[in-house]
Amino acid sequence: MALKIRLARAGSKKRPYYHIVVADVRSPRDGRFIEAVGAWNPLLPKDGDRIKLDEDRVKHWLGNGALPTDRVARFLDQAGISKREARNNPSKAQPGKKAQERAALLAKAQEDAAAAAAAAAAEPAQAEASAE
Repeated sequence: MALKIRLARAGSKKRPYYHIVVADVRSPRDGRFIEAVGAWNPLLPKDGDRIKLDEDRVKHWLGNGALPTDRVARFLDQAGISKREARNNPSKAQPGKKAQERAALLAKAQEDAAAAAAAAAAEPAQAEASAE
């Protein structure tokens, strides 16, 4: 049985409150879980007690093979329970394929316009030189 340490949403509309639970990966987000090991209240100030963890139980479940989700891994890293490597995805900031095609077409059109303007500026100079 694959286990996850993840968030289960509670609270009312626009007033989120999350329980940190150990659950089977096949169970729904707010459905059946094995054990609640903490809570997270994102509405509290960051310097307050936003996150409450039962560290002994979290260590127990991590030792039994439970994998934390990314958000819970951040909490565990802040608490000093486990180490989370920072993620880096530089390609995420890149525009999509269609946007890159549009940018290439725009750049080509600007180059053509600049070349046409340079040619138009050169024609009167050639005409004056031939007239002399």
